[in-house]
Amino acid sequence: MAKIVYLVVFFLSPSMALANTNAIYKCMKDDKVVFSHSVCPEAFRQHKIEYENGITTEVDSDKRETKVDPLRALLNKQTISKEKLILLLDGEIYRLNQENSYFEILRASEIQKLDRKRFWQTKAKDDPSYGLELQEINERFDQLMLNNTNVIEVLNKHKQKIEGEVTPDQLMSQ
Repeated sequence: MAKIVYLVVFFLSPSMALANTNAIYKCMKDDKVVFSHSVCPEAFRQHKIEYENGITTEVDSDKRETKVDPLRALLNKQTISKEKLILLLDGEIYRLNQENSYFEILRASEIQKLDRKRFWQTKAKDDPSYGLELQEINERFDQLMLNNTNVIEVLNKHKQKIEGEVTPDQLMSQ
């Protein structure tokens, strides 16, 4: 039985790399066994098979995993540490800055595409339709980046407020 599991994992390991996961689930009901990349339905017993660094482990995981979303925890008035909250805020600020950089790349790409279109249609740079399309592209990306910048400002204000709430005793213990 163990050899079969290892063979299945061996043959599924390339597809696991493509699925960007290192775990598959062995779903069992009566005499049926099914392997899946997603959690088994409630009617099935499940074993979680993990493959990492050439080592395969199989764990009886009938107890379903429930991951706690930090935002959901806050909304449910569960507590979250200030350090964790600051880390989450920093992560979101970083993500939004990266998204703004990505928008700049997309803007440049769309402008290049518009220039190629203009070139092949043998239109001048001062053609009104070219100017309108260019203005539309710039307005769209400016609006997206402005939205992100506004959210970054709000997040920075929240972060400063949270950092300001740290008492001197907490600073001494760090």
